[in-house]
Amino acid sequence: MKLYFVRHGETDWNKARKVQGHSDIPLNDYGRYLARETAKGLADVAFDLAYTSPLGRARETAELILNGRGIPVIEHEKIKELGFGDYEGMCISGEHKALETEEFNKFFTDTAHYVPARGAESIEELLGRTKEFLQELYQTPELQDKTILISSHGAAMTGLLNNIKNQTDTADFWKEGVPPNCAVTIVEVKDAVPKIIEENVVYYKEPVRAWKVGE
Repeated sequence: MKLYFVRHGETDWNKARKVQGHSDIPLNDYGRYLARETAKGLADVAFDLAYTSPLGRARETAELILNGRGIPVIEHEKIKELGFGDYEGMCISGEHKALETEEFNKFFTDTAHYVPARGAESIEELLGRTKEFLQELYQTPELQDKTILISSHGAAMTGLLNNIKNQTDTADFWKEGVPPNCAVTIVEVKDAVPKIIEENVVYYKEPVRAWKVGE
């Protein structure tokens, strides 16, 4: 089994440094451009199927990358973005920075002490459901020889990769940083044992703007 994990393309909320979570924010034109450039980079990969978060920005990214190949695209709740509850829609940097930002920013700067807002998920819950998703893949016999695209989100993709690395201490959640939009990580799985082949590869030429808290 070969897995290609991709974070969705840019949205207007990404650009404005707003908290998205379960909010169903669509790709912007630049995000679609990034996905199309990623499609060019993956054009020679013979995907058999794709799993996507049910949120539109992830599904559209998968569809743009697949570019009309006609393979199954399956929505899966367990790779949906982390739910941020009352924090969703809040701007965390710049001139429109919200008053609650300092507490929320622990999600990036002091993850072990991050306290979810009302209606939100914890990081432990995210790690749990993304682990369950991976175990489902590993244990499905008919998928063992398949090449699979998995379109997800910044925190959800990090949860997936941290599970693959057995790096499940919440204090180290962002050890590798936030994956760039449309970054691709390739994982090979043999006998239910995953191995990362390449991590956070981008197929577009523009410099990647790193997410920096408080900028």
